[in-house]
Amino acid sequence: MLHFFSSKKFLVDYLEGLVDIHNHILPGIDDGAKTVEESILLIKGFAELGISSIIATPHIMHHYYRNNQETIKDSLLILKNELLKEDVKDISLYAAAEHMIDDNFESILESDDIMPIESHYLLVEMSYLQASINFDDAIQKIKKQGYFPILAHPERYLYLHESLVKHNEYKKQGVLYQLNLLSLGKYYGKQVKRMAFKLLEEGLIDFVGSDVHNPSQLNSLKEVQVNDKTIKTLQPILEKTNLHFNNS
Repeated sequence: MLHFFSSKKFLVDYLEGLVDIHNHILPGIDDGAKTVEESILLIKGFAELGISSIIATPHIMHHYYRNNQETIKDSLLILKNELLKEDVKDISLYAAAEHMIDDNFESILESDDIMPIESHYLLVEMSYLQASINFDDAIQKIKKQGYFPILAHPERYLYLHESLVKHNEYKKQGVLYQLNLLSLGKYYGKQVKRMAFKLLEEGLIDFVGSDVHNPSQLNSLKEVQVNDKTIKTLQPILEKTNLHFNNS
């Protein structure tokens, strides 16, 4: 969907072939797609952007979204069967999870009831209200189990906006960073956008993902505009994302 006659650049024009490693398109198991029909609508919307490889990452969050390997795999199977019925082809669809670092996380890590990406990477998140008390310990345990921790949307944690000190500490611990592409636009507000660009400029971002939950967010992604400098910064990160996750 190239915008030939616009002086501004639309981010989605550069996403063809991207492997989306963070989204909530599985139906009915978290705050993402509510129905199979909505899931298929999202998948078709991604395909229109040239994104045909999708790793769904529903929440695993104690007391809120008590997902596990069974619930996630069942939802994936239901969606894949419906895609076959709808004759939706040329879509590579896999499932992992976005794991909240909460009071139950270390328990499911030890019992191996987690859903890694590419069998080696574990997508994790914290509360937006405050940092997880056990975050540092959890990261070390993730690494000890042989996984690479990926922190979802680091730009969205407002308590980390004061300085880059904590971000640099996390990076030194081996935490990989996944930026939400929506953060480069207006969707999450000016503070998050400012931090997203700061993390990009500092070279702290490793991967990108959409974190799309619904059609409204997908439409918002289509509206994100960026300049040449941002595109130049993003290109190697897009390539790195594809390189690491193209064989899910």
